[in-house]
Amino acid sequence: MKKNNRNIIIFVVIILIIAAVYSLYIPTQTQDKVDISYVAQEIKDNKVKAIKQEGTKITVTLSDNKQQQATIADNENVTDALKLFGIDKLDPSKITVESKPSSSSSIWIGLLIQTIIPVLLIGGILYFFIRQSQGASNQAMGFGKSKPQVYDKTKKKVTFKEVAGSEEAKEELEEIVEFLKYPKKFLNLGAKIPKGVLLFGQPGTGKTLLARAVAGEADVPFFSISGSEFVEMFVGVGASRVRDLFNRAKKNAPCIIFIDEIDAVGRQRGSGLGGSHDEREQTLNQILVEMDGFEKGTNVIVMAATNRPDVLDPALLRPGRFDRRIVLDMPDVKDREAILAVHAEGKPLAKNTNLEIIAKQTPGFSGADLENLMNEAAILTARKNKKEITMEDLSAATEKVLLGPERKSKGQDRACYD
Repeated sequence: MKKNNRNIIIFVVIILIIAAVYSLYIPTQTQDKVDISYVAQEIKDNKVKAIKQEGTKITVTLSDNKQQQATIADNENVTDALKLFGIDKLDPSKITVESKPSSSSSIWIGLLIQTIIPVLLIGGILYFFIRQSQGASNQAMGFGKSKPQVYDKTKKKVTFKEVAGSEEAKEELEEIVEFLKYPKKFLNLGAKIPKGVLLFGQPGTGKTLLARAVAGEADVPFFSISGSEFVEMFVGVGASRVRDLFNRAKKNAPCIIFIDEIDAVGRQRGSGLGGSHDEREQTLNQILVEMDGFEKGTNVIVMAATNRPDVLDPALLRPGRFDRRIVLDMPDVKDREAILAVHAEGKPLAKNTNLEIIAKQTPGFSGADLENLMNEAAILTARKNKKEITMEDLSAATEKVLLGPERKSKGQDRACYD
């Protein structure tokens, strides 16, 4: 919409400029156009006071100061043209005759106004409408194109140091990084690069964060897309987007494709009510074909994350597609303390702050819950206009995350009732 509005504004500005040029170079009062024979008759009737010739244009000034305009042939003098109508000589005491050749600038201005500007205006209008029609067709043609989020190398990288806990999962993923960095090390021994890595665990355990850390460690292109983005109302669009995504990945190999919430398209086939030809199953079939169709040495690894591995199709989980399955459990006490330390970076903590105590008070918290806890503690500290986060603020944030905000009004009503 913004682009269309900008084009319309540019189009209106061009029209206004052309109108201004016409208003400057075209006289506001139009002169009467007559034939040269009519001018000759007026000279005989002593009605003409002055005659001015400029090229082929004749301007006649009458006795009442009105002006008329006539034209003659090119390279012809006005006196010669009047001789054809019986006027052999003009009396200079009665009629002032002025003759000068037309200037090149006036010729170019006339050509510009009468020919070039109208042609450019018509061409601009046609170009404007053609661009509009091409934009609509490009949108229609781009309906089957995938739109993944591409990892930007210029931004700050996420590394394994920023992912606390999940040591076993990081060890598995470090091998993936080595596959991407040094593929010959494994290919020389006859080892095949894994095609797929499936991360599954409860929400907030850091599946997406680990995928970003792999891309940051390997320093390769990272295409991130959600499984729901493949599913559309029209059958075949999802499969087209899958093909487009994998083609882009092959051109940028070695790289990583990350599909978040893959259960949106990877559910077991035949269990739904839509039959065997619905859009979701067509998309899943295309993913299976693309993962099988990887050529040797392409170095493209598909990483996927889900909270529900039990609903995935068995063909998606077989060896040769998702070769690695990494389980992300809820963090234990040591992991929680390490996660709190990661999220405490950049936050001013008081000297008496002990993150180990907070880690022991938060059993069952995921990494996302602990990040939220530290953020709530910082918000509470700012609300109290303090400059350091204390243990009191961390404890209050823990209670808020666990039980919700404190309801002080209920306590006051109960005290009054007692």
